[in-house]
Amino acid sequence: MIQQNIINSIDQASKVIGKTWPLYSFVTSNPLSGYETMPFEKAAKQAGTFLNTNVFPKASVYRNAWEQREIDVHEIKQLLLENGLTESPEHYLKQLEELTYSKQNNKFHVLDRIMTKWLAAFLDEGLADWEMPNKKRGFYKSWRKLAKYDSEIGVKTIREIPKTSEEALLEALNNYPESEYQHIFTEHLAALPGWVGYINHRCETNSDWQQKYPISVMDYLAVRLWIARKLNLEILPENNKVETNISILKLQYIWLKAWENSWQNDLAKTLESQSISVEGLTKPDASVDAQMVFCIDTRSELIRRHIEAKGHYETYGYAGFFGIAMDYENLNDGLSRKSCPPILQSAYKTFEISQPNKDKDMLAYKKKAEVYNFANYFLRRMKNILPSAFGYVEGSGFFYGISLLFRTLVPGYLYKAKQKNSKGVESVCEPEISNRKGLHKKQDGISINEKVAIVKSAFDLMGWKQFAPVVLFVGHGSHTANNAFGSSLDCGACAASPGRHNARMLAKLANMQDVRNVLAKDFDIKIPDGTVFIGAEHNTTTDEIVIFDSEVPKSHIQLLNHVKEDLLKAQHTATKERLNISKNSIALAYKKANNWSETRPEWGLAKNAGFIVGPRAMTKGTNLDGRCFLHSYNWELDKTGKALEAIMQGPMVVTQWINNHYYFASVDNEVFGGGSKITHNITGKFGVVQGNGGDLKMGLPLQSINKSDTAIYHQPLRLSVVIQAPIARVTDILLRNEHLKNLLDNEWIYLIVMDPTEDNAMKKYRKNMKWISISKVNNQTVKKSDKVKDQVLEEVLE
Repeated sequence: MIQQNIINSIDQASKVIGKTWPLYSFVTSNPLSGYETMPFEKAAKQAGTFLNTNVFPKASVYRNAWEQREIDVHEIKQLLLENGLTESPEHYLKQLEELTYSKQNNKFHVLDRIMTKWLAAFLDEGLADWEMPNKKRGFYKSWRKLAKYDSEIGVKTIREIPKTSEEALLEALNNYPESEYQHIFTEHLAALPGWVGYINHRCETNSDWQQKYPISVMDYLAVRLWIARKLNLEILPENNKVETNISILKLQYIWLKAWENSWQNDLAKTLESQSISVEGLTKPDASVDAQMVFCIDTRSELIRRHIEAKGHYETYGYAGFFGIAMDYENLNDGLSRKSCPPILQSAYKTFEISQPNKDKDMLAYKKKAEVYNFANYFLRRMKNILPSAFGYVEGSGFFYGISLLFRTLVPGYLYKAKQKNSKGVESVCEPEISNRKGLHKKQDGISINEKVAIVKSAFDLMGWKQFAPVVLFVGHGSHTANNAFGSSLDCGACAASPGRHNARMLAKLANMQDVRNVLAKDFDIKIPDGTVFIGAEHNTTTDEIVIFDSEVPKSHIQLLNHVKEDLLKAQHTATKERLNISKNSIALAYKKANNWSETRPEWGLAKNAGFIVGPRAMTKGTNLDGRCFLHSYNWELDKTGKALEAIMQGPMVVTQWINNHYYFASVDNEVFGGGSKITHNITGKFGVVQGNGGDLKMGLPLQSINKSDTAIYHQPLRLSVVIQAPIARVTDILLRNEHLKNLLDNEWIYLIVMDPTEDNAMKKYRKNMKWISISKVNNQTVKKSDKVKDQVLEEVLE
């Protein structure tokens, strides 16, 4: 019974901590995901207490937004009055500036220092040449074997330490009632949220490292609390938390809501100003030269605008894993990485096979890769092992100095030269797919029905039935030098991997004649014989789009060359806008991509605040400043509402994770973020610490969200979702999906619906399935329809 109570208490306490993702697949996710069943305001305050952190933007952030007129005076006045505050907004802003938020001193400093030392040794994933002994026995047992060699603990013999983690916990908690267990566990897990978050990640993903060297939260707590008891440290110190003035949190939240409401009103005006008829929003263009499908990523918004301005092109938005829940096996090193959203289980595995008549080229490529991999391994060993380290550094210093000089003075030139001379795996290989559980590579990978389902799902979710001669599936990746958090700039929908592999795989499936035959026969989706699908990748650091066109038929080469010319023009204008310069913008982008000292090669998803679901005509030609995720959707083709439901269950939830990751990393970068890159040290290949130790950093570095140490770039606003669909359809989906309704009721997400059956009148969701009009145009129509809609919703709820 006591054992079960311990397990239950650990499970509850663990909800305080999210997941810390490894550097090589750094996925942005909500650090307070365990709190999503609670209202945002309450959850933030509670987590702030446990984690000793600030949870709302600082007064200086609100001051800047207020002076920039980003907070509407009517919105802030209304919210102040609703909370019984009758003075002017300026009065309360000054009051907020005068109040201070205090953090308590670290009461577990000694324990934290000891634990980080042991965790760094055990969790190491190959950075250290000398591995901690007995790791295969798990964290607790390997620590128990070695604890007597740690002079800080003072263990004389192994017999002092209980044999199991459960016994150690019981011994450590001997003088405490069971009712205190959860409180104790919460305090000690919250002391090192970064390291505990990585333990959570290892346990939940059951990675290869976790299977080989297991660790659990119970193991961690057992070691930590037993050491505390051994050193006569207080396991549950008296509650000496500095109570934050309640008025600080109240005022901070009111100003946050006013800022968010103001941004939503501006977005609604922008969308309504398009003044497009219902038919104009849904009628497809049948005469475009090429169609391009980009990830819903906010960085795609800019490049899509510039491409559409260069010719007769149509662009779509779709989650960047292109609907293929897969792992990708890298031909260079044989390692498999997840290439789909973390919330999905990988159903498939893709790998590279030789293109027709290119077997010799593939063998040559593999041989070159083997030489390159061995050279890297050899140089790494020479630098790291003791016998050769000093001699190697002295002997190679001159050559490294020359390399460093060139990378400092002409990084852009080196980038262009490297890109020009590199021939990727795409030039000799094509992707193949199999079930993840493993058919032999030479066997047929998956059934025709599965192939059809993958392609049909993409078309359904985007509301797509007419096809141009050339269709590009454009994944995205980034290029950066000397950046521990480089993977955070790749595709989040591909678990922080580049999206090129998924794009190429979907293109190959859509080109298969047997897939097209089934689509036409069973689903009335007729792809013209003259349509060819091609994989591509958008480099979000340089805005270059690389097309993997080795299999394009001769009939399409002229058109494709024309597309490439226009993509180059789009790169010129897009980089000018993004980098805010008038000349040599591409050269500057190349320089930032390969500059080892560049702290901000690009801004990633910073400034994200909105997610728009609907046809491109809703936003085409409108500059959204890279602040919105854009997912294509056609409500008229989605008769059952299943496509919209899939978008809300998947991409909407994932974008909420991204948005909250940026929010919390902005409001307290020391706790929820990564701190300054300047003092980062990589530990164990999977994470960074600040300086020479301390907690593992769980979020984005300061340079990814701030212009400087004090000036913000990302505005910490919660995600506002806009969907163009009948409001009854959205209501029905929410009633079927309690977890989505909870996210809205608890205000982790805001939802606005543009109803095409009511002249695109816009309504905002309020708790318990209530809707309020926020339309500024067609106001009379909206008012007349409100009563009818309210009656319909009441009947549905009853």
